Amino acid sequence: MNDKNKYAWGKRTPPAKHYDPRGGKQDAAIGDESDDGSVIEGRNAVIEALRAKTVIDKVFIAGEESDAALRFIASTAREAGAAVVQVDKRKLDSMSVTHAHQGVIAQAACTGYVSAGEILGIARERNEAPLIVICDEISDPHNLGAIIRTSEAAGAHGVIIPKRRSAGLTATVAKASSGAVYHTAIARVTNLTAAIEELKKAGVWVFGASVNGNASLWETDFRGPAAIVIGSEGAGISRLVGEKCDFHVRIPMLGKLSSLNASVSAAVILYEAVRQRQSITQT
Repeated sequence: MNDKNKYAWGKRTPPAKHYDPRGGKQDAAIGDESDDGSVIEGRNAVIEALRAKTVIDKVFIAGEESDAALRFIASTAREAGAAVVQVDKRKLDSMSVTHAHQGVIAQAACTGYVSAGEILGIARERNEAPLIVICDEISDPHNLGAIIRTSEAAGAHGVIIPKRRSAGLTATVAKASSGAVYHTAIARVTNLTAAIEELKKAGVWVFGASVNGNASLWETDFRGPAAIVIGSEGAGISRLVGEKCDFHVRIPMLGKLSSLNASVSAAVILYEAVRQRQSITQT
């Protein structure tokens, strides 16, 4: 490995400043459900999209229990990795553009997904310590798009999002990212905590952004293999994901407000990591 990168990431070498990180039914998907730039309506259309291996984020279905055709669509979609969401007919009616949805509407992704392992592979190919962003239940597509844009600009190796309770790679996300989705490796995982464990086994340290973090951003060492967790607006990082974080980092807030927008928080932390990593290469 390049001598300028002193962190060998087959094992987890503790950052220079170490802090104690401990302070202490299927969910419905949330996201940009009305993004008609990626909507596929009707039974035949959805079935053919699945047969064509179109990357589907979510399938919204009404009446699956009593309809064999809808059960087949749901089963096929799950096998393809899509999130299947049970809704009532009124919900589909409000989402429908054609007004002929036949009980099913699919939301296609604007680009394909990769695995968490492939993101680590990108870091290896670049001979760099991994820099990864983990989005924990970022349901607003504009926030997700902005985070992806900043991640690409900062040279992060990839972004990880959960399958449920998250915006997917819709047309709105692509637009909000200014096209960065087409240049960024994005993994969508069923279990975020399991994905974090996979990263840890590969030597990556996990930093959660938290208003109650016990480590100041300016005192935190991001020069080694790092994954930065950004929580949802309002709720922040979920409990189980928070328990998996090695460190909880706070951004200094000098005004009367206690927190920043999720995408702004991601940008501040990412560029502190970039600053520290560039200082290594310049010495």
